[in-house]
Amino acid sequence: MRIWVGSDHAAIALRQAIVRHLRSGGHSVDEVGPQAGERSDYPDAAEAVARAVAEGRADRGVLVCGTGIGVSIAANKVPGIRAALVHDPVTARLAAEHNDAQVLCMGGRLLALEYAVDLVDVWLQTAFEARHQARLDKITALEAGS
Repeated sequence: MRIWVGSDHAAIALRQAIVRHLRSGGHSVDEVGPQAGERSDYPDAAEAVARAVAEGRADRGVLVCGTGIGVSIAANKVPGIRAALVHDPVTARLAAEHNDAQVLCMGGRLLALEYAVDLVDVWLQTAFEARHQARLDKITALEAGS
């Protein structure tokens, strides 16, 4: 799977841990964000990852900032993207199962590295349940302004 992972300066360590984990699992990973000591704005990483997914250059995206809130808000501004802020295995599973979220968002200042990596696995291993498609169609209609 092609996965883009991005962060701002508040979640560099988590971004790097996720990238290492995904690559060790055989995924093709592109990484967006600053290096240690550099500052960055979370909307920049969120836009890059969300656009990669929306344009088909990535199958999925993972975004992390201090709380996960900023990247989730920014990513959801990209048309066609469903970004979900998760904090435990239940929300990670339901983000995929009920909402078909293509982008997973988490807080680097709130979650332990290993725990957050486990949430990525839960999300990636969970299939969308088609019975929720009608709800997603309503979200798409909202986005289209109808």
